[in-house]
Amino acid sequence: MPDDALDLAALDDWIGDRLPGAGARLRARRMGEQTGLANALYLLSRGAHQWVLRRPPAVKNDPSASDTKREWRILRALEGTGVPHPAPRLLCEDLGVLGSTFLIMDVVDGFTPGFELPPPFDSDRRLRRGLALAYVDGCAALSKVDWASRGLGGLGKPEGFLERQVSRWTAQLDRYRTRPLPEFDFVATWLEDNRPQMGTPAIMHGDYSPFNVMAAPDPPARLAAIVDWDTGTIGDPLLDIGHLLARWTEPGEGPVIGVQAGGTEGYPSRAEMAARYAELTGRDLSALSYYEALALFKLAVILEGGYARQAAAGVPDSDNTMAEIVPRLLRGAAEFARGERV
Repeated sequence: MPDDALDLAALDDWIGDRLPGAGARLRARRMGEQTGLANALYLLSRGAHQWVLRRPPAVKNDPSASDTKREWRILRALEGTGVPHPAPRLLCEDLGVLGSTFLIMDVVDGFTPGFELPPPFDSDRRLRRGLALAYVDGCAALSKVDWASRGLGGLGKPEGFLERQVSRWTAQLDRYRTRPLPEFDFVATWLEDNRPQMGTPAIMHGDYSPFNVMAAPDPPARLAAIVDWDTGTIGDPLLDIGHLLARWTEPGEGPVIGVQAGGTEGYPSRAEMAARYAELTGRDLSALSYYEALALFKLAVILEGGYARQAAAGVPDSDNTMAEIVPRLLRGAAEFARGERV
């Protein structure tokens, strides 16, 4: 049985009558392989009922990555809030079922606006603008959830969160670094020297971008769900909006990782999106460039793990997808630090 295959008999036996459709044949289809998703996703069906199963990948950059139990805890805490999310159904911590912890959640009716947009979003400038503002609205709504009353105490360590970031990501990089990375040392030093005072802690998604949200399939533009919560924590929510905006490309700019779906036309600027976030949350964004630089610094470290694995397997840089992307991310971080990108 392939590493990413499911033992459907064991899975069906474990689900039993916890979900409807008991007695009907359980089927599974792998989802998202073409997008390079870190976690394995499967569309499950049993009779007329459907769900999504999510479990960690076979290989992780770091032991703390792809934490399914953490994701389950956050999804449960978001129930009844204004943050759109997939409804959680079951968590399995019995490794004897599928070999790893996994969760099952409801199917979300929508599309992921990371790579491309479906009609009519692909041709309507107003809808593209609405999507961008919806990304901001979801990020803002998350930052306002009362995480303590939702049972998320102990999820992270908000005290000293910003102080730990550079050393934490540098230490992770040191475990697999195989090549020089221009701008890394400059950005790391700048982040240590220019660290702002952290505001009120909040729930953080940890990887907030158009690739980790789902939009409703029909106008008006709105989010159907924020997904992929396995790196969520309690920390500085400005890192989420910083991540979203650092990856945003405006007309005439070169992208730091990729242009948002549909190109740059019709979308609001980073400044407009930041102003909306500040208005919705009341948070001070005067140090936004710090969070944008930190977001790209962190992402570069994570993706360098992929580069290192491919290099170790003998993949030449010409065929290694991260060979150029990681340096580009670090150049983007340096541009935010130097004020060359705003």
